[in-house]
Amino acid sequence: MYQEAFFTKDRDFYKALLPLFLMVALQNLVAYSVNMADNMMLGHYSQAALNGATTVNSIFFIVQQIALSIGEALVVLGSQYWGERRLSPVRHVTGIAVKLAFICGVVSVLICAFMPAQLIGIFTQDATVIGEGVIYLSIIKYTFLLFLITNVLMAGLRSVEIVKISFGISLVSLIINVAINYTLIFGRFGFPELGIKGAAIGTLIARIVELLIVVVYLWKKDDRLKLFSENFLKFDGQLRRDYRKVFMPILVSQILWAVSIPIQTGILGRLSSNALAANSVATTFYQYLKVIVQAMSATSAVMIGKAVGEGNDARVREDGRTLSVLALIVGIILAVLLFVLKNPLLHIYSGLEPDALVLADRLIILMCFVMVGMSYQMPVSAGIMRGAGDVKFMAKMNLICIWCIVMPLSFMAAFWWKLPVVLVVLCIQSDQVFKCIPVFAHFKKHQWIQSRTQEA
Repeated sequence: MYQEAFFTKDRDFYKALLPLFLMVALQNLVAYSVNMADNMMLGHYSQAALNGATTVNSIFFIVQQIALSIGEALVVLGSQYWGERRLSPVRHVTGIAVKLAFICGVVSVLICAFMPAQLIGIFTQDATVIGEGVIYLSIIKYTFLLFLITNVLMAGLRSVEIVKISFGISLVSLIINVAINYTLIFGRFGFPELGIKGAAIGTLIARIVELLIVVVYLWKKDDRLKLFSENFLKFDGQLRRDYRKVFMPILVSQILWAVSIPIQTGILGRLSSNALAANSVATTFYQYLKVIVQAMSATSAVMIGKAVGEGNDARVREDGRTLSVLALIVGIILAVLLFVLKNPLLHIYSGLEPDALVLADRLIILMCFVMVGMSYQMPVSAGIMRGAGDVKFMAKMNLICIWCIVMPLSFMAAFWWKLPVVLVVLCIQSDQVFKCIPVFAHFKKHQWIQSRTQEA
């Protein structure tokens, strides 16, 4: 009989966890650096080009949430079947996710093709910015389809604990994107100066290469998932129903969160330019470290899903407690790192108004505390619980916490009570801390252990 402990003592668990976590974290950091490089180069080229790309990236942000939802649903089912060492269902679930990604990608391309100006007009009324955005979107829209399919294929590999290829793909994408962007945005090495159009071409080529690499890897190198060893696109009604039951709550959860982000930015933008600038500086640092927390969440989902598939609930509880404590430790380390690097990082933004720099300093200190709360609740709710099959809890929590508490509280703090900017940001980010209470309470009940696989 299995003797349950508070922390797992299985060395194989830690041997599997560490490389998985490190590879996903590195992949996330590199992928985030791609966007940072784009913004820096376009910002150096012209403000209109930067703003045009930023508005289009707001559209891509929604596409990204759909891609993440499709991929995470695949990981939930795929990792559980992987725990049972049944690879045929993993391949068929990957096929279901690929078809869904293709449909969503085609729809997004068509919408962007037929109403580009109207879409960009949702985010800005500046005619110059809309003009630049339309040029950018005319090319970048094709990357939406490529990104969706690539993301799904990498999620299929991640569900069977293959992640090194994802880091390699992201690194190659960064190199290609930066090289082409530098060449075509500014017209280097005899190439024409294309500005924002050059940035779009660089991103498109990088996305094409990403998809080619992952397809070639699956076809020629992969010896675990073996996606092309059977017709993985074959229709399976039961698996499709199982996938839909997992996918829909995850999609709802992601969209509920995603829609709130531009609204929160808009609240700060209406307070003052210093508030918007200070928040932009503070959240840039915070977002860079946040990708490590997201890596912990993604890793936890795979590890727990595999454990659920193995059918030992005591081991699942043990692994879950271990991962939750490790996530909290990671959060404390990241918060200390953010605080220590605060002053050196702020020196980079010496061009900001003095009041904005002072405000940014205070917001970074606030984000240190937010980091600790987020580092516990996100890996536990979106990683451990979701990986174990409980996909509804987070959707319900986001609905209540964000839309019934945080958004009304933030509006009242900003426009009714007219509180200082730091307190308004505290209200906006407060869910990252108080979510820890319902997450901890639900985690202790162990009702989140839900097998989603069919019997063999």
